[in-house]
Amino acid sequence: MTGFSSELSSGGNVDTRAMDILSGIVPLMKLICLTVIGLLLAHPKTQLVPRATFRLLSKLVFALFLPCLIFTELGESITLDNIVRWWFIPVNVLLSAVIGSFIGYLVVLICRPPPEFTRFTIVMTAFGNTGNLLLAIVSSVCHTKSNPFGPSCHSRGVSYVSFAQWVAVILVYTVVYHMMEPPLEYYEVVDEEGVEIEEINVENHDVSRPLLVEAEWPGIEENETEHCKTPFIARVYNSISSVSQASLPEIHLGGETGGESPSPRSLQCLAEPRVMRRIRVVAEQTPVKHILQPPTIASLLAIIIGSVPQLKSVVFGYDAPLSFITDSLNIMASAMVPSVMLVLGGMLSEGPKESTLGLRTTIGITVARLLVLPIVGIGVVMSADKLGLISSADPMFKFVLLLQYSTPSAILLGAIASLRGYAVREASALLFWQHIFALLSLTFYIVIFFKLTVDNTIQGMP
Repeated sequence: MTGFSSELSSGGNVDTRAMDILSGIVPLMKLICLTVIGLLLAHPKTQLVPRATFRLLSKLVFALFLPCLIFTELGESITLDNIVRWWFIPVNVLLSAVIGSFIGYLVVLICRPPPEFTRFTIVMTAFGNTGNLLLAIVSSVCHTKSNPFGPSCHSRGVSYVSFAQWVAVILVYTVVYHMMEPPLEYYEVVDEEGVEIEEINVENHDVSRPLLVEAEWPGIEENETEHCKTPFIARVYNSISSVSQASLPEIHLGGETGGESPSPRSLQCLAEPRVMRRIRVVAEQTPVKHILQPPTIASLLAIIIGSVPQLKSVVFGYDAPLSFITDSLNIMASAMVPSVMLVLGGMLSEGPKESTLGLRTTIGITVARLLVLPIVGIGVVMSADKLGLISSADPMFKFVLLLQYSTPSAILLGAIASLRGYAVREASALLFWQHIFALLSLTFYIVIFFKLTVDNTIQGMP
């Protein structure tokens, strides 16, 4: 009798393990099917759907589908109490970026990429996709009645992901934007009727933009500024420092005086400190206006309306006077996930671009981003949970925190590379290979994340 029960127990363990593996594979298989459809539609040999259509679809995702999804789900779930309880979500984004930067620096030391790609290597290792891909994974996991996270799984998951997006957007348009500027040492100074910069050893400005460039930032070419494709920060810091001005372009740091230039003595009295001048000039060239994109605006509106009970009762709920508007937005939001995966398939159909990054560095960034960083993330999230920093007992909360460490590099980094005119082909090739191998790494880690979140929660229940 004891032997029979042990056989049943071992059989049950095998079935449980098989179900755990299937629960991690099936959600990604759904996303892979959508991606393959997009790949077939956009493949150069078939061209069933022209490339311009995918660009238009990415614009719809960016300006309509994604904001609708964020507003409807986050606005209905958010409250003042939730804002306090969810504080670790944006902090986790910052932690993942800092830890990823440190790991990226180790990749630089180990793999030794070409010198002009040192900052590129760190950025591509540090900043993962915390937006569209996470929303797609959460939606796919929750798209079954028997999902492991219970009722309202989709609403809670989308709310957690959306609450983290504004932090990621701020980091991209400030820190990443400046880290991705072309290196100063690959420009030369030409003195012909005034000082100007001539570009050398850097990609031409008329680089054919791959689809990934506009996948998460449509109309990027309209946002190019005077200094976006030049090593502005390096020139500013060098021009204000004691470096000889004869070898560097002049940077005008103040307005026109309209008369005779002031004496050196008055300049010394009135001039602001060098450090403050550097910070001010760099801040003026930071594209903070790009932070207010449609998805970010939708997040802010959702937080404001959801935090005020009087406004929330008017907009959200079955009996709300404006419920017909939110219902309409919800219908459009349902197109977000399939559209994102179709665009991703169209991006992958273009294949990897020629890259001078080097095979060793490409492998190093991919391994660090997809294999090493998730392991570190597990340690961070589980340690935070044991220390009581995670106030929510919802397993989906921890699942989203863990996912933030396991996604490939953000596709938006390819757009930033194009905007800065720096490592565009390298970003395209690296993002291609990372998304290919992410199919395997995400399947493996999602199974582990289920065991760490759902199973532990069930075992801890009385």
